[in-house]
Amino acid sequence: MTLTFTLDPKPDPDLRTAVVRLWMDVSNAGGAVGFVPPVTEDQVWDSADRQFAGTDPDGPDRLLVAHETATGRLVGVLFFESMRFELMEHWRTLKRVMVHPDFQGLGYGAQLLAEAERVARDWGLQSLRLTARGGHGLEHFYARSGYREVGRVPAAIRVAPGDERDEITMWLDLR
Repeated sequence: MTLTFTLDPKPDPDLRTAVVRLWMDVSNAGGAVGFVPPVTEDQVWDSADRQFAGTDPDGPDRLLVAHETATGRLVGVLFFESMRFELMEHWRTLKRVMVHPDFQGLGYGAQLLAEAERVARDWGLQSLRLTARGGHGLEHFYARSGYREVGRVPAAIRVAPGDERDEITMWLDLR
């Protein structure tokens, strides 16, 4: 199956709802995207509204979505987030890198990252950064796409009392 990517899709209510539902499904399947299961759609909306605000027409952030070409179903999403600081405009942070659990293991995550890299190169960016929650092995997944670990903050993420995870910073040099 192939994917169709759209950068800066029209942020209509249907797309926003589809992204929130994908985010909820990813979270409830154990994905490390800002929540610990179980999470409700209402809880995700609170975070999603803040994330979408940066992608408004005058906002500094961008949205990349992936749809399955044959069905049109939303299967993946990520946000390019600006640091909102002039001296850091040569790179972006990837936030909420998600592929729906129904499509895990099909290479869609790697395709989504490859498209993000292509877009970033087209913009003339020099680097991409992302963070990952420790304990999931995500740093190995991102390493396969060329990212390298450049930092780790021990026990920075508390998923439950007594269960603290490292925040891992990954970096992709585009030069």
